[in-house]
Amino acid sequence: MTTTTTAYPATGAETRWSRQTIGYTLLIAAGTILPFVVYPTFLMKVLCFALFACAFNLLLGFAGLLSFGHAAFFGAAAYVCAGLSKHYGVTPELAILAGGGVAAVLGALFGALSIRRSGIYLTMITLALAQLVFFFAVQLPFTGGEDGLQGVPRGKLFGLIDLTNNITMYFFVFAVFGAGFWLIHRTINSPFGQVLKAIRENEPRAISLGYDVARYKLLAFVLSAFLAGVAGGMKSLVFQLASLTDAHWHMSGEVVLMTLLGGLGTLFGPAVGAFTIVALENELADKVGPWVTVIMGVIFVVCVLAFRRGLVGELLALRGNKVAQQGH
Repeated sequence: MTTTTTAYPATGAETRWSRQTIGYTLLIAAGTILPFVVYPTFLMKVLCFALFACAFNLLLGFAGLLSFGHAAFFGAAAYVCAGLSKHYGVTPELAILAGGGVAAVLGALFGALSIRRSGIYLTMITLALAQLVFFFAVQLPFTGGEDGLQGVPRGKLFGLIDLTNNITMYFFVFAVFGAGFWLIHRTINSPFGQVLKAIRENEPRAISLGYDVARYKLLAFVLSAFLAGVAGGMKSLVFQLASLTDAHWHMSGEVVLMTLLGGLGTLFGPAVGAFTIVALENELADKVGPWVTVIMGVIFVVCVLAFRRGLVGELLALRGNKVAQQGH
């Protein structure tokens, strides 16, 4: 007596899961090898800004809320993390969490005041509040004023692992970025993330379905601010410096550019945009000097005109068209 087994085709969820598993495996492998090929400090800068851009994308790309004050979260966390490390000898993991916590509190404040409005009014409120944070960064004595906080020690991870070595520091930053990216991935694929998308697409309909839209928006603000703060704290340890640049409104504009260039509302787009912008700035800074900002502006205009969905968004749209054509 023989038995036969029937092979069932993989479902869409299983196929998507397998693709994600392969993708994350390749990313981890690449991240493990790259510091031995590419300058680790450059990679750490890319990872910090990639997490910053992904955090911003969580708010704009998935909740539809344009904040022009994310530099406040990034910069405030950088100062808190640097100050705790330099003046009190706090270990790096606790300093980064403290910076993220302060950023989350600011995010709750920004969100509570701004979500009462929408569109350009919400954006202007976040910008005004961010300028207040920048003013405090200039005036408060423990921030170092225009000099910032310099000579910030990287410290020892958990009091055991010395982060002075760039390779060691890189793997710490890579692990934090991976944890933040995983949290964002889980958030946007959770019921909470689906509600955020519903609010972005049609807020009145989400309200009619009984969702407390204001609460969801506020939670999105807090989570986005916390992750932006973690990125800012890491950056202050990597470069051993917290400066006014971290809290300046230009930083908010830069993260908007990274997100739009990579692909608004995509998972990997902001990281790709961050890598592109940081790489171009590193390559062009010594060659064209102040003209680098002009070049970035031109790139932004070209991206908006030619790649409305961003680099990753256009690739995903192209792949979707090919799949649809094959289906026919």
